[in-house]
Amino acid sequence: MTVVRLDLTSALSVTELMNVLTDFGPDRPAAWSTIDEAHFEVHGLGDTWAEVTEGTAAAWERARYEWDTARGRVEITTHDSKVFGPGGGWVFQLTPGADGTRVDVELTREPQGFKRRALAALLPLVAPASLRKSLAGPLHAR
Repeated sequence: MTVVRLDLTSALSVTELMNVLTDFGPDRPAAWSTIDEAHFEVHGLGDTWAEVTEGTAAAWERARYEWDTARGRVEITTHDSKVFGPGGGWVFQLTPGADGTRVDVELTREPQGFKRRALAALLPLVAPASLRKSLAGPLHAR
């Protein structure tokens, strides 16, 4: 299992960030540079969960989002992924602070097969900078 952790500080409130992370409306691809319209589909949506496929032709995943607004927490379980296959996911923990909201991000991958495990082994080296860049825009973070 590969785990990548990073933190950002957002100018948005916890409530605003929860809305960004859990808005699965038709404008989601416009808000997230890592999602294109052709690879965005909402399979199911409830008050505290969503089942979606999102990404691009190069890297998409089908996942289940579950969130707890009171705790400021969004957990994403990967059911399938073009790059890494099923397993793993994401956790976003939001904590209000004096300078904005701290966003703790944890990405976990549980790849099967040699190629996928080799690629996952590189994640701790290359993913933090890439993730920081891709999350900064939608989360209004630094």
